[in-house]
Amino acid sequence: MAAEIRAMRYLVMSGSGRAGSYNGRLAELAARAVENNGGTADRSRITDFPVPIYDGDLEVSDGVPAGAEAFRERLEATDAFILASPEYNASVPGSVKNLIDWISRMRPHPFHQRQVLIMSASPSMAGGNRGLWALRMPLEHLGARVYPDMFSLAAAHGAFDDDGKLLEDPLAKRLDDNVAGFMELVEAAVVFPCVKHAWVEFLGEHPDPAIDRVQME
Repeated sequence: MAAEIRAMRYLVMSGSGRAGSYNGRLAELAARAVENNGGTADRSRITDFPVPIYDGDLEVSDGVPAGAEAFRERLEATDAFILASPEYNASVPGSVKNLIDWISRMRPHPFHQRQVLIMSASPSMAGGNRGLWALRMPLEHLGARVYPDMFSLAAAHGAFDDDGKLLEDPLAKRLDDNVAGFMELVEAAVVFPCVKHAWVEFLGEHPDPAIDRVQME
């Protein structure tokens, strides 16, 4: 008989610490979706991990701050990461990017080959899409496997009911389906890891060991 697959663990974080934040509500719905689909959710928000503005001199004198270490520990205790981040001025909030910058100084990178789902809630009709595209870049640069299907909630100021649920059933179903699809990928990545990861660039029209480049991990 095959061994039973354990429940996958997810760190679910709101990129906003504001009381009543739209992204806090979205993160809570994502956490509930994780639990409804058999996973376990570790709920958090950006303010759980206070860090100073990144400064190389400060890193040399004091090391990595406790807030960044706490985030790394919570991240490494789980199998995947879900982040609901606001969009500030068509980009990533400084607090979110600053935490990522501190994490980038750690070795090995906690984001390396970690499955990540990003989402956003915004009062605008764009739904935070510009911020999500900007957020992908530093995460993928650090080796994260960012899920292709990002979730973007537009007109968030009118999207929730008094219990914090989405008013529109199609939107609620899309969020649940998004999280469920991500969870299937996470389970496959954890339970059936590749023995080797290879990056291959074919420099010629026909593969030729003399000119092809292969980078093994």
